[in-house]
Formats: sequence, C-alpha cells, structure tokens
Amino acid sequence: MNVQVRKRPEAAASVAAKPAIADCDIHPSRATRTELYPFLAKRWHEHLETYERNPYQGMMDGPPYPKAQPNASRRDAFPPEGGPQGSSLSFMQKQHLDPNNVVLGVLNPLNTGQGIRNHDLAAAICSAINDWQIEKWTSKDFRLRGSIVVANEDGQRRYWPIYEAAEAAGLPVGVHAFGFGGNPITASGWPSYYIEEMVGHSQCQQTALASLVLEGVLERFPKLKMIMIEAGFGWAPSLAWRLDKVWQRLKSEVPHVKRPPSEYIRDQIYWTTQPMEDPERRQDLLDVIDWIGWDKLLFATDYPHWDFDDPSRVLPAGISDANRDAFYLANARKVYGLS
Repeated sequence: MNVQVRKRPEAAASVAAKPAIADCDIHPSRATRTELYPFLAKRWHEHLETYERNPYQGMMDGPPYPKAQPNASRRDAFPPEGGPQGSSLSFMQKQHLDPNNVVLGVLNPLNTGQGIRNHDLAAAICSAINDWQIEKWTSKDFRLRGSIVVANEDGQRRYWPIYEAAEAAGLPVGVHAFGFGGNPITASGWPSYYIEEMVGHSQCQQTALASLVLEGVLERFPKLKMIMIEAGFGWAPSLAWRLDKVWQRLKSEVPHVKRPPSEYIRDQIYWTTQPMEDPERRQDLLDVIDWIGWDKLLFATDYPHWDFDDPSRVLPAGISDANRDAFYLANARKVYGLS
C-alpha cells in the first residue's frame, strides 16, 4: 500500500496557522550507493567494491516483500532531481518540513552499518553515517537533528558503556523497530507475509523493552532515557502489567530489578507515536495515553514511508492545549534537551 496524496481543504491553510510540531522519526536516505565514500577511509572504498557489505542475512539492502517496495516509501516522495525517497533535503523541506510546520526533526537513518559481519566495516560505516548526517542534513537546516548511529550486534552487557555514556551526556538512546541482525523478527520464525512483518513492529520492541528492564539496565542507569521508535505504544500497559505480575512471583531470580517493571517503564521510557493505534473507540486510545502519560509521547510521522502519519489527523478533538502542545513539540524538546 502506498499513500496517494490528494489535495485537501486544509492544505490551503497557511503554515503560520498550523501548530509547530516535532517529528521524532524522519528517515533520510543516500542519493547514491557511493554517497558515503567521502566519509570513509579509502581502504573501505576498495573493500566495498570487492566484497560488498556481507550482512548476516540477505534482507539488509532491501525489503523482502513487494509491498515494501520501493523503499517502503510513499510514491509521491521521489525527489524531482532523482534518487530514492528521503534523499533530497530541498524536497523534504518542500513536501514535509515546511507545510507541516516541523520545527524539530529527528533523523533516524536506515541501511546503516548495523548487522554487517565485518565489525570494523560496521563501525566505519556507522561513523560515516554520523558525519554524513552533519554534512548533508543538520548543517543545512537548523530544524534537523541527527541520531548517533552505533554498530550493534548480539549481547547485553557489552552495550552498557553506551548506556553509561548516554546517561552522562544527558542523551536519550533510541531503539528503532525491527533490526535485521540475522535472527527472525518473530518468535515463530521469519514471517510468511508482509502483514506479519508490519505487526512485528510491536513484537520486537516488546522483547527489547522486557530485556532492558529485566537485565537491569534501567536500574543501573536511573537517569537514562530510552525512546522506543516506530512500534506504536498501545501495547505498553499490557506488557507492563504482565511484567509486574510475573516479577512479583519471580523477583528472587532478578534481585537487581528492585522495583516493579512498570515503574521503570513509566519513569524512563518514551515512545514515538507512529504507527499510532487507531481503535474503533477513540476513547480507548486516550485511556492508553493517560496510563503512559502525555509527557512521554513524541510525535513522529515516519516520513517518507508509505504509512506516514499526518500530523493534522492523529489526535481527536477535545484534547487540552497543554496536552496537545506536549504531544506535538514540548516533550521532544525536553527529552532531547533542546530549548
């Protein structure tokens, strides 16, 4: 499914009439295969030309389902100058940042060095991605902020120095849905259908969040802020309730988890909204938000992907001005430490 954008009456409204928003999940793309080469040592140019990337499994360089093509993105997001969706700053400004009055846009690059078998190459590509974000994006538009990309592999405590550094610097750590590290993204193996992969957004994040809590990361680093990106949030209360119930019976196994898991989740976890749940009864959604806290949600569109959430349509009428402002902008400024 690809979004076919039609002209709507509200599109004619001036940007000044729209509320300023933060978009906490924008995916920038590289215009060409070699766009990172200026940020890589020459040895890696030759390595990539000779050996390519060699990920742990073959889905790293392209979605496995036709519905995810091209690039899981909107058909109307191809830049006029050519290149894949999300690869043109000027077109992103024209199509998304300006008309939606995005005053803070957080970049989450995809197709990075994560999941590559050669760990030195993985680290080099992640470093190049970080430099590329500055050169092509954040230095050219003051509204954009880059995410520091870190090479990730299997393991738990090997990541703790990253959490420690993030806590010391006052930086949140974002965990984006999916991640092709060589293992199936569902407990029943590789999905047979694209719909399973889409539903898997929440499944993979639930296991990641449970691991963060039960491994003791949030207890060890009480000032650390974690952001769960692109997995929705409607599942948060039920996961927290289940964790609390099981923890009451088995907490002797994890003495390092000193509080009910739900307390860590409510204190230290933030959530980007896309893909936002859309229940038949909108009050059900508002009840979930009340449990999570209006101060813990960061609005996101997932631009330029086809399941883009339009900022003008995600919240029902009747939300207080304070909650609406927090949802669209204030929470993001606070968690990212931006005035």
